[in-house]
Amino acid sequence: MDVAEVVARLGGSARTDQLLRFVTPRDLTEAVATREVERLSKGRYGLPALGATHREAARLDATITCLSAAVEQGWEVLRQPDRPWLAVPRNRKVDPRRRRGVHLTWSGHGGTVTSPVTTVLECARRLPFVEALGVADSALRHGVVDLDELQVAAAGLRGPGSPAAVRVATHAHPLAHNPLESALRALSLEVPGLRLVPQVPVRVDGVEIHPDLVDERLRLVVEAEGWLYHGAPDQFARDLRRYTALTVDRWTVARFGHRAATNEQDWVVDCLRSLERTCRSRLDCRKCA
Repeated sequence: MDVAEVVARLGGSARTDQLLRFVTPRDLTEAVATREVERLSKGRYGLPALGATHREAARLDATITCLSAAVEQGWEVLRQPDRPWLAVPRNRKVDPRRRRGVHLTWSGHGGTVTSPVTTVLECARRLPFVEALGVADSALRHGVVDLDELQVAAAGLRGPGSPAAVRVATHAHPLAHNPLESALRALSLEVPGLRLVPQVPVRVDGVEIHPDLVDERLRLVVEAEGWLYHGAPDQFARDLRRYTALTVDRWTVARFGHRAATNEQDWVVDCLRSLERTCRSRLDCRKCA
């Protein structure tokens, strides 16, 4: 398995113990030697883009912000930054030639990296909702941002992007397990009548399980299928048993992968709309009950 791809799926940086679940020590050593990944500090590795971000920040005397700041702080993200995100003071003049290769904002932040709350809000203001919700969920999951604090800060914003920030803060959830799950939940919000909640306990086959996303009223389960977390034979066998048990117990189960959530979003929404109609019809049909 490609080391750089594993690091990317783990959020852009990862600890040694996380990586060695999927790659061999030899693979990791070779990836560092060929500069596919960089050793950021003792026991932590990252994509070369992290190093580039710091170099660009030093060149422009800028603060790392938005999606680059999320990756810098070790949060999982749906997509890696295509270019470094940097912020300079509002009154700073930067020649257009010096801005090449970076996303530069005049948001007035100081320091090396924006604070966790500011990072979430900057992502919420500037990124698509599907990606921004994943960043907010990651920050909550890591315990570095409090939901009440985030919602108060979002409500106090003014100017471009402030409604988007309020929307992200309203729907952010600390129980979301990964950005793929967050992306599917974000897409589900486009479907009236559908309310998917992360990690709801469901009892089937004599055990309690926690599917990724659940609409209890419609008896609908939506699973975020990242290959990174379902590759081991034992895990695969458990997943098969779980999905079968849910279906036997008259739950509808849908499974979406990373490619669908990032590149086929209209199709995902269409599928969710169809599932909502089907499940609601089944719920309303006495013969089906």
